[in-house]
Amino acid sequence: MKTITVSIVEDHADFRNGLQLILEADPQIECEVVYERCEPLIRDIELGKICPRVVLMDIGLPGISGIEGVQRIKAIHPDCQVLMLTVYDNDANVFRAICAEASGYLLKQSTPEQILDAIKQVASGGIPMTPIIARKVMTMFREFAPGPANNPTHLTPREREVLNALVEGLSYKQIAQKLFISFDTVRNHLRHIYEKLQVHSKSEAVAKALKEKLL
Repeated sequence: MKTITVSIVEDHADFRNGLQLILEADPQIECEVVYERCEPLIRDIELGKICPRVVLMDIGLPGISGIEGVQRIKAIHPDCQVLMLTVYDNDANVFRAICAEASGYLLKQSTPEQILDAIKQVASGGIPMTPIIARKVMTMFREFAPGPANNPTHLTPREREVLNALVEGLSYKQIAQKLFISFDTVRNHLRHIYEKLQVHSKSEAVAKALKEKLL
């Protein structure tokens, strides 16, 4: 597996240093740069100084928030996967992070193994979440989409199954295994889903599915 370049944005020095040590201990991950605030990261990406594959981002940052930071990062570097790592587990922050195109959401009490696994998942197309966050997302689905929704996008039954699996945080490989289809078939379904939903990424598809009650 190729090296995954990761940048960290965390204003608490001890936690930031601990994250850096965790990442540097894994041979598949390169901790590219660490920051206390989001603004320098955004500037360095804009200037082409760094091109991280994954960003570990806190929400409660000085200056612009992590959620606003996600939006700015995705605007200038759409291929970057931003993984929220925070103490905040309330529904509003989870929903805002998903709608801002965060690629995953972990709590800071996650173990080193969970953090490393989440980085590898998000780098391969998954949407990692701790169990408590995944339950909150599914609860939001039940609240925002209590019954069968209309299908204005004309998604086929199989496309809806793939989109649902995507919302559950499964990687492309896991979706293929769950639905007993090939990896390439998953990619084809997702291409059609993106076209019908008029989105360009899995995060946008998940956010639209949540907001518009597509499942």
